[in-house]
Amino acid sequence: MKLYDNARVFIQGGAATPLRLIDLLCEQLPKHTGIEVVHLHTEGPAKYANPEFRDHIKITNLFVGANLRKKLDYSRIDYLPCFLSEIPRLFRSGKFPIDLALVHVSPPDKNGYCSLGVSVDVVRAASESAKYIIAQINPRMPRVHGDSFIHISKFFEIVEVTEELPDCSPAKASAEEQKIGRNVASLIEDGATLQMGIGAIPNSVLSSLHDRKHLGVHTEMWSDGLLELLKSGVVDNSKKKLHPGKTVSGFVMGSRKLYDFIDDNPSVVQLDIEYVNNPINIARNPKVVAINSAVEVDLTGQVCADSVGRKIISGVGGQMDFMRGAALSTGGKPIIAITSRTRSGSSRIVSTLQPGAGVVTTRSHVHYVVTEYGVADLYGKTLGERAKALIAIAHPEDREQLKRDSTTCLL
Repeated sequence: MKLYDNARVFIQGGAATPLRLIDLLCEQLPKHTGIEVVHLHTEGPAKYANPEFRDHIKITNLFVGANLRKKLDYSRIDYLPCFLSEIPRLFRSGKFPIDLALVHVSPPDKNGYCSLGVSVDVVRAASESAKYIIAQINPRMPRVHGDSFIHISKFFEIVEVTEELPDCSPAKASAEEQKIGRNVASLIEDGATLQMGIGAIPNSVLSSLHDRKHLGVHTEMWSDGLLELLKSGVVDNSKKKLHPGKTVSGFVMGSRKLYDFIDDNPSVVQLDIEYVNNPINIARNPKVVAINSAVEVDLTGQVCADSVGRKIISGVGGQMDFMRGAALSTGGKPIIAITSRTRSGSSRIVSTLQPGAGVVTTRSHVHYVVTEYGVADLYGKTLGERAKALIAIAHPEDREQLKRDSTTCLL
Protein backbone atom coordinates (compact mmCIF):
# COMPACT_ATOMS: atom_id res chain seq x y z
CA MET A 1 0.00 0.00 0.00
CA LYS A 2 1.34 3.43 -0.95
CA LEU A 3 1.44 5.35 2.33
CA TYR A 4 3.69 8.18 3.42
CA ASP A 5 4.06 10.44 6.44
CA ASN A 6 1.42 13.16 6.92
CA ALA A 7 -0.92 11.64 4.31
CA ARG A 8 -4.67 12.25 4.56
CA VAL A 9 -6.44 8.97 3.81
CA PHE A 10 -10.13 8.81 2.87
CA ILE A 11 -11.93 5.52 3.58
CA GLN A 12 -15.20 4.64 1.85
CA GLY A 13 -17.85 3.93 4.47
CA GLY A 14 -21.19 2.31 5.17
CA ALA A 15 -21.76 -1.13 3.71
CA ALA A 16 -18.85 -0.50 1.32
CA THR A 17 -16.23 -0.19 4.07
CA PRO A 18 -13.09 -1.83 2.55
CA LEU A 19 -12.14 -4.08 5.45
CA ARG A 20 -9.16 -5.73 3.73
CA LEU A 21 -7.67 -2.35 2.84
CA ILE A 22 -8.13 -1.23 6.45
CA ASP A 23 -6.11 -4.28 7.54
CA LEU A 24 -3.34 -3.29 5.12
CA LEU A 25 -3.46 0.30 6.36
CA CYS A 26 -3.03 -0.87 9.95
CA GLU A 27 -0.04 -2.98 8.92
CA GLN A 28 1.61 0.16 7.52
CA LEU A 29 0.72 2.59 10.32
CA PRO A 30 3.64 1.73 12.68
CA LYS A 31 6.05 2.81 9.93
CA HIS A 32 4.59 6.30 9.57
CA THR A 33 3.60 9.42 11.50
CA GLY A 34 1.09 12.18 10.95
CA ILE A 35 -1.45 10.00 9.13
CA GLU A 36 -5.01 11.38 9.12
CA VAL A 37 -7.92 9.08 8.33
CA VAL A 38 -11.20 10.71 7.27
CA HIS A 39 -14.57 9.10 6.58
CA LEU A 40 -18.28 9.03 7.11
CA HIS A 41 -19.33 6.23 9.45
CA THR A 42 -17.69 2.88 8.76
CA GLU A 43 -18.70 -0.70 9.46
CA GLY A 44 -16.40 -3.06 11.34
CA PRO A 45 -14.12 -2.58 14.36
CA ALA A 46 -12.16 0.49 13.07
CA LYS A 47 -8.87 -1.09 14.14
CA TYR A 48 -6.92 2.03 13.15
CA ALA A 49 -8.35 3.66 16.31
CA ASN A 50 -6.67 1.08 18.55
CA PRO A 51 -4.34 2.44 21.27
CA GLU A 52 -1.21 0.98 19.65
CA PHE A 53 -1.60 3.43 16.76
CA ARG A 54 -2.02 6.47 19.00
CA ASP A 55 1.27 8.08 17.96
CA HIS A 56 0.76 7.45 14.26
CA ILE A 57 -2.76 8.52 13.35
CA LYS A 58 -5.51 11.11 13.74
CA ILE A 59 -9.12 10.28 12.85
CA THR A 60 -11.55 12.86 11.46
CA ASN A 61 -15.17 11.74 11.42
CA LEU A 62 -17.56 13.42 8.99
CA PHE A 63 -20.30 11.37 10.68
CA VAL A 64 -19.73 9.39 13.86
CA GLY A 65 -20.63 5.71 13.73
CA ALA A 66 -21.14 3.29 16.58
CA ASN A 67 -17.61 1.89 16.23
CA LEU A 68 -16.02 5.23 17.18
CA ARG A 69 -18.74 6.94 19.21
CA LYS A 70 -17.27 6.08 22.60
CA LYS A 71 -13.70 6.85 21.51
CA LEU A 72 -14.16 10.51 20.58
CA ASP A 73 -11.73 12.70 22.47
CA TYR A 74 -11.90 15.74 20.11
CA SER A 75 -8.15 15.61 19.72
CA ARG A 76 -6.82 12.38 18.22
CA ILE A 77 -10.33 11.21 17.29
CA ASP A 78 -12.45 14.21 16.29
CA TYR A 79 -15.61 15.25 14.44
CA LEU A 80 -15.91 17.72 11.56
CA PRO A 81 -19.43 19.21 11.33
CA CYS A 82 -20.53 19.83 7.75
CA PHE A 83 -23.76 19.41 5.81
CA LEU A 84 -23.50 16.19 3.82
CA SER A 85 -24.29 18.09 0.63
CA GLU A 86 -21.24 20.32 1.14
CA ILE A 87 -18.62 17.63 1.83
CA PRO A 88 -17.88 16.97 -1.87
CA ARG A 89 -17.18 20.69 -2.34
CA LEU A 90 -14.88 20.58 0.68
CA PHE A 91 -12.82 17.93 -1.12
CA ARG A 92 -12.98 19.35 -4.63
CA SER A 93 -12.16 22.91 -3.58
CA GLY A 94 -8.81 21.87 -2.15
CA LYS A 95 -9.73 23.25 1.28
CA PHE A 96 -9.63 19.69 2.61
CA PRO A 97 -7.33 17.83 0.17
CA ILE A 98 -7.24 14.04 -0.02
CA ASP A 99 -3.95 12.23 -0.63
CA LEU A 100 -5.13 8.63 -0.76
CA ALA A 101 -8.63 7.17 -1.25
CA LEU A 102 -9.40 3.58 -0.21
CA VAL A 103 -12.45 2.32 -2.10
CA HIS A 104 -14.45 -0.90 -2.46
CA VAL A 105 -15.70 -1.62 -5.97
CA SER A 106 -17.24 -4.22 -8.25
CA PRO A 107 -15.11 -6.06 -10.84
CA PRO A 108 -14.59 -4.13 -14.07
CA ASP A 109 -17.08 -4.55 -16.91
CA LYS A 110 -15.97 -5.31 -20.48
CA ASN A 111 -14.95 -1.65 -20.89
CA GLY A 112 -12.88 -1.59 -17.71
CA TYR A 113 -15.32 0.32 -15.49
CA CYS A 114 -15.76 -0.67 -11.85
CA SER A 115 -18.72 0.49 -9.75
CA LEU A 116 -18.61 2.09 -6.30
CA GLY A 117 -21.73 0.04 -5.69
CA VAL A 118 -23.63 0.63 -2.49
CA SER A 119 -21.83 3.87 -1.55
CA VAL A 120 -21.37 6.76 -3.98
CA ASP A 121 -22.28 9.64 -1.61
CA VAL A 122 -19.03 11.61 -0.96
CA VAL A 123 -16.80 8.86 -2.36
CA ARG A 124 -17.04 10.13 -5.91
CA ALA A 125 -15.63 13.52 -4.91
CA ALA A 126 -12.96 12.00 -2.67
CA SER A 127 -11.78 9.71 -5.48
CA GLU A 128 -11.68 12.51 -8.03
CA SER A 129 -9.70 14.68 -5.62
CA ALA A 130 -7.23 12.07 -4.35
CA LYS A 131 -3.66 11.84 -5.59
CA TYR A 132 -3.88 8.05 -5.46
CA ILE A 133 -6.74 5.52 -5.32
CA ILE A 134 -6.35 2.01 -3.93
CA ALA A 135 -9.23 -0.32 -4.77
CA GLN A 136 -10.58 -3.43 -3.11
CA ILE A 137 -12.32 -5.32 -5.95
CA ASN A 138 -15.05 -7.68 -4.81
CA PRO A 139 -17.50 -9.71 -6.95
CA ARG A 140 -20.04 -9.41 -4.13
CA MET A 141 -20.23 -5.64 -4.63
CA PRO A 142 -23.26 -4.84 -6.82
CA ARG A 143 -22.82 -2.89 -10.02
CA VAL A 144 -25.00 0.18 -9.54
CA HIS A 145 -25.90 2.73 -12.19
CA GLY A 146 -25.40 6.49 -11.91
CA ASP A 147 -22.26 8.30 -10.76
CA SER A 148 -20.62 5.14 -9.46
CA PHE A 149 -18.25 4.22 -12.27
CA ILE A 150 -14.46 4.48 -12.07
CA HIS A 151 -12.16 3.07 -14.74
CA ILE A 152 -9.72 0.48 -13.50
CA SER A 153 -6.84 2.53 -14.94
CA LYS A 154 -7.44 5.15 -12.21
CA PHE A 155 -6.35 2.74 -9.46
CA PHE A 156 -2.77 2.93 -8.24
CA GLU A 157 -3.09 -0.43 -6.49
CA ILE A 158 -5.67 -3.23 -6.53
CA VAL A 159 -6.48 -5.85 -3.93
CA GLU A 160 -8.91 -8.62 -4.93
CA VAL A 161 -11.23 -10.15 -2.34
CA THR A 162 -14.37 -12.26 -2.31
CA GLU A 163 -16.34 -11.44 0.79
CA GLU A 164 -19.90 -10.63 1.71
CA LEU A 165 -20.90 -7.04 2.42
CA PRO A 166 -22.03 -6.18 5.96
CA ASP A 167 -25.63 -7.07 6.71
CA CYS A 168 -27.15 -3.80 7.93
CA SER A 169 -30.76 -4.92 8.33
CA PRO A 170 -32.61 -2.73 10.85
CA ALA A 171 -34.00 -4.02 14.12
CA LYS A 172 -37.64 -4.96 14.49
CA ALA A 173 -39.92 -2.03 15.33
CA SER A 174 -41.44 -1.62 18.77
CA ALA A 175 -45.16 -0.99 19.27
CA GLU A 176 -44.43 2.71 19.75
CA GLU A 177 -42.39 2.87 16.54
CA GLN A 178 -45.16 1.13 14.62
CA LYS A 179 -47.63 3.78 15.84
CA ILE A 180 -45.25 6.52 14.76
CA GLY A 181 -45.04 4.87 11.36
CA ARG A 182 -48.80 4.98 10.98
CA ASN A 183 -48.96 8.60 12.13
CA VAL A 184 -46.29 9.65 9.63
CA ALA A 185 -47.96 7.62 6.87
CA SER A 186 -51.17 9.58 7.45
CA LEU A 187 -49.34 12.66 6.10
CA ILE A 188 -48.16 10.95 2.88
CA GLU A 189 -50.34 11.42 -0.20
CA ASP A 190 -50.41 9.56 -3.51
CA GLY A 191 -47.66 10.84 -5.78
CA ALA A 192 -45.40 11.95 -2.92
CA THR A 193 -41.59 11.80 -3.20
CA LEU A 194 -40.01 10.16 -0.16
CA GLN A 195 -36.81 10.71 1.76
CA MET A 196 -36.18 8.26 4.55
CA GLY A 197 -33.25 6.60 6.27
CA ILE A 198 -32.56 3.27 7.86
CA GLY A 199 -34.14 2.09 11.08
CA ALA A 200 -37.31 0.91 12.74
CA ILE A 201 -39.29 4.15 12.28
CA PRO A 202 -38.60 4.57 8.53
CA ASN A 203 -39.46 0.90 8.00
CA SER A 204 -42.67 1.31 10.01
CA VAL A 205 -43.65 4.25 7.81
CA LEU A 206 -42.96 2.29 4.64
CA SER A 207 -44.91 -0.75 5.84
CA SER A 208 -47.96 1.53 6.23
CA LEU A 209 -47.93 2.74 2.61
CA HIS A 210 -49.07 -0.31 0.65
CA ASP A 211 -52.37 1.36 -0.29
CA ARG A 212 -50.68 4.43 -1.82
CA LYS A 213 -50.10 5.00 -5.53
CA HIS A 214 -47.27 6.42 -7.63
CA LEU A 215 -44.84 7.18 -4.83
CA GLY A 216 -41.33 8.30 -5.73
CA VAL A 217 -37.96 8.17 -4.00
CA HIS A 218 -35.24 10.83 -3.92
CA THR A 219 -33.31 10.19 -0.74
CA GLU A 220 -29.88 10.35 0.85
CA MET A 221 -30.08 6.60 1.54
CA TRP A 222 -32.51 3.71 1.77
CA SER A 223 -32.73 0.15 3.03
CA ASP A 224 -34.79 -3.06 2.90
CA GLY A 225 -38.00 -1.40 4.04
CA LEU A 226 -38.45 0.06 0.56
CA LEU A 227 -38.08 -3.22 -1.35
CA GLU A 228 -41.68 -4.43 -1.14
CA LEU A 229 -43.02 -1.04 -2.25
CA LEU A 230 -40.69 -1.11 -5.26
CA LYS A 231 -41.57 -4.69 -6.19
CA SER A 232 -45.33 -4.12 -5.79
CA GLY A 233 -45.31 -0.95 -7.89
CA VAL A 234 -46.42 1.36 -5.06
CA VAL A 235 -43.13 3.16 -5.70
CA ASP A 236 -42.90 3.71 -9.45
CA ASN A 237 -41.34 7.22 -9.46
CA SER A 238 -43.80 8.24 -12.17
CA LYS A 239 -44.78 11.59 -10.65
CA LYS A 240 -41.26 12.88 -10.04
CA LYS A 241 -40.08 15.84 -12.07
CA LEU A 242 -36.39 15.09 -11.49
CA HIS A 243 -35.28 11.64 -12.68
CA PRO A 244 -38.79 10.25 -13.29
CA GLY A 245 -38.85 6.47 -13.24
CA LYS A 246 -35.66 6.28 -11.16
CA THR A 247 -35.08 5.57 -7.49
CA VAL A 248 -32.40 8.12 -6.60
CA SER A 249 -30.04 7.99 -3.62
CA GLY A 250 -26.45 8.47 -2.50
CA PHE A 251 -25.96 5.16 -0.71
CA VAL A 252 -27.81 2.07 0.48
CA MET A 253 -27.39 -0.17 3.51
CA GLY A 254 -29.26 -3.39 4.13
CA SER A 255 -29.31 -7.10 3.42
CA ARG A 256 -28.01 -9.26 0.60
CA LYS A 257 -31.55 -9.26 -0.77
CA LEU A 258 -31.31 -5.49 -1.20
CA TYR A 259 -27.84 -5.62 -2.76
CA ASP A 260 -29.03 -8.22 -5.29
CA PHE A 261 -32.03 -6.04 -6.19
CA ILE A 262 -29.93 -3.00 -7.06
CA ASP A 263 -27.28 -4.97 -8.97
CA ASP A 264 -27.30 -3.79 -12.60
CA ASN A 265 -30.85 -2.45 -12.09
CA PRO A 266 -31.30 0.56 -14.41
CA SER A 267 -34.26 1.83 -12.36
CA VAL A 268 -31.92 2.46 -9.38
CA VAL A 269 -29.25 5.16 -9.57
CA GLN A 270 -26.70 6.29 -7.00
CA LEU A 271 -25.53 9.88 -7.52
CA ASP A 272 -23.01 12.31 -6.05
CA ILE A 273 -24.40 13.50 -2.71
CA GLU A 274 -23.72 17.15 -3.59
CA TYR A 275 -26.39 16.70 -6.27
CA VAL A 276 -28.76 14.39 -4.38
CA ASN A 277 -28.84 16.50 -1.22
CA ASN A 278 -28.93 19.91 -2.90
CA PRO A 279 -32.15 21.47 -1.50
CA ILE A 280 -32.86 23.07 -4.89
CA ASN A 281 -32.80 19.65 -6.57
CA ILE A 282 -34.87 18.10 -3.79
CA ALA A 283 -37.50 20.81 -4.18
CA ARG A 284 -37.87 20.16 -7.91
CA ASN A 285 -39.92 17.06 -7.07
CA PRO A 286 -43.54 17.41 -5.90
CA LYS A 287 -44.86 16.58 -2.43
CA VAL A 288 -41.46 15.75 -0.95
CA VAL A 289 -41.91 14.09 2.44
CA ALA A 290 -38.65 14.18 4.40
CA ILE A 291 -38.65 11.84 7.41
CA ASN A 292 -35.86 12.42 9.92
CA SER A 293 -35.14 11.59 13.55
CA ALA A 294 -33.87 13.49 16.57
CA VAL A 295 -32.42 13.11 20.03
CA GLU A 296 -34.74 15.73 21.51
CA VAL A 297 -36.98 18.63 20.52
CA ASP A 298 -37.54 21.63 22.77
CA LEU A 299 -40.87 23.39 23.23
CA THR A 300 -39.96 26.10 20.71
CA GLY A 301 -39.22 23.50 18.00
CA GLN A 302 -35.41 23.40 18.13
CA VAL A 303 -34.21 19.96 17.02
CA CYS A 304 -31.06 18.33 18.41
CA ALA A 305 -30.12 15.37 16.25
CA ASP A 306 -26.36 14.89 16.50
CA SER A 307 -25.50 14.91 20.19
CA VAL A 308 -26.58 14.04 23.70
CA GLY A 309 -25.71 17.26 25.42
CA ARG A 310 -22.14 17.99 24.37
CA LYS A 311 -21.38 14.38 23.40
CA ILE A 312 -21.50 13.89 19.64
CA ILE A 313 -23.23 10.61 18.71
CA SER A 314 -23.72 10.94 14.94
CA GLY A 315 -23.45 14.06 12.79
CA VAL A 316 -25.25 16.80 10.93
CA GLY A 317 -25.66 14.53 7.93
CA GLY A 318 -28.32 15.50 5.42
CA GLN A 319 -31.18 16.37 7.77
CA MET A 320 -31.18 20.07 7.02
CA ASP A 321 -30.64 19.46 3.30
CA PHE A 322 -33.89 17.52 3.13
CA MET A 323 -35.86 19.48 5.71
CA ARG A 324 -35.28 22.63 3.70
CA GLY A 325 -35.75 20.89 0.35
CA ALA A 326 -39.07 19.41 1.45
CA ALA A 327 -40.25 22.79 2.75
CA LEU A 328 -39.52 24.34 -0.67
CA SER A 329 -41.22 21.51 -2.57
CA THR A 330 -44.78 22.06 -3.81
CA GLY A 331 -46.93 20.30 -1.21
CA GLY A 332 -43.81 19.16 0.67
CA LYS A 333 -43.74 18.07 4.31
CA PRO A 334 -40.59 18.10 6.47
CA ILE A 335 -41.10 15.66 9.38
CA ILE A 336 -39.20 14.92 12.57
CA ALA A 337 -40.32 11.50 13.86
CA ILE A 338 -39.38 10.44 17.39
CA THR A 339 -40.57 8.23 20.22
CA SER A 340 -41.98 10.33 23.04
CA ARG A 341 -39.41 8.87 25.44
CA THR A 342 -35.90 7.46 25.29
CA ARG A 343 -35.22 3.84 26.21
CA SER A 344 -34.27 5.03 29.68
CA GLY A 345 -37.62 6.77 30.13
CA SER A 346 -36.62 10.41 29.62
CA SER A 347 -38.87 12.65 27.56
CA ARG A 348 -37.61 13.51 24.07
CA ILE A 349 -39.82 16.59 24.10
CA VAL A 350 -38.11 18.91 26.56
CA SER A 351 -38.57 22.42 27.89
CA THR A 352 -34.97 23.29 26.93
CA LEU A 353 -32.26 21.33 25.20
CA GLN A 354 -29.48 19.84 27.29
CA PRO A 355 -26.47 22.11 27.90
CA GLY A 356 -24.15 21.90 24.90
CA ALA A 357 -26.71 20.18 22.67
CA GLY A 358 -26.35 21.03 18.98
CA VAL A 359 -29.26 22.46 17.00
CA VAL A 360 -29.34 20.64 13.67
CA THR A 361 -32.77 21.84 12.54
CA THR A 362 -33.65 25.31 13.78
CA ARG A 363 -37.05 26.34 15.10
CA SER A 364 -37.55 28.33 11.90
CA HIS A 365 -37.08 25.24 9.73
CA VAL A 366 -39.17 22.72 11.65
CA HIS A 367 -42.68 21.89 10.39
CA TYR A 368 -44.06 18.55 11.62
CA VAL A 369 -43.05 16.65 14.74
CA VAL A 370 -44.54 13.17 15.11
CA THR A 371 -44.59 10.76 18.08
CA GLU A 372 -46.69 7.69 18.85
CA TYR A 373 -49.21 10.10 20.39
CA GLY A 374 -49.90 12.16 17.30
CA VAL A 375 -48.76 14.89 14.94
CA ALA A 376 -47.76 18.45 15.88
CA ASP A 377 -47.87 20.87 12.95
CA LEU A 378 -45.64 23.75 14.06
CA TYR A 379 -45.46 25.69 10.79
CA GLY A 380 -47.03 29.13 11.16
CA LYS A 381 -47.44 28.79 14.93
CA THR A 382 -46.13 31.11 17.64
CA LEU A 383 -43.81 29.86 20.37
CA GLY A 384 -46.71 29.54 22.79
CA GLU A 385 -48.81 27.63 20.27
CA ARG A 386 -45.87 25.37 19.47
CA ALA A 387 -45.39 24.51 23.13
CA LYS A 388 -49.03 23.45 23.45
CA ALA A 389 -48.89 21.36 20.27
CA LEU A 390 -45.70 19.58 21.34
CA ILE A 391 -46.94 18.92 24.87
CA ALA A 392 -50.04 17.29 23.36
CA ILE A 393 -47.88 14.62 21.65
CA ALA A 394 -45.49 14.06 24.58
CA HIS A 395 -45.82 11.01 26.77
CA PRO A 396 -48.93 11.50 28.98
CA GLU A 397 -46.86 11.17 32.15
CA ASP A 398 -44.58 14.02 31.04
CA ARG A 399 -47.21 16.53 29.98
CA GLU A 400 -47.94 18.17 33.34
CA GLN A 401 -44.28 18.85 34.03
CA LEU A 402 -43.84 20.24 30.52
CA LYS A 403 -46.83 22.53 31.05
CA ARG A 404 -45.28 23.84 34.27
CA ASP A 405 -41.91 24.27 32.59
CA SER A 406 -43.43 26.09 29.64
CA THR A 407 -44.51 29.00 31.82
CA THR A 408 -40.86 29.80 32.56
CA CYS A 409 -38.86 28.49 29.60
CA LEU A 410 -40.60 30.86 27.17
CA LEU A 411 -40.04 33.94 29.37
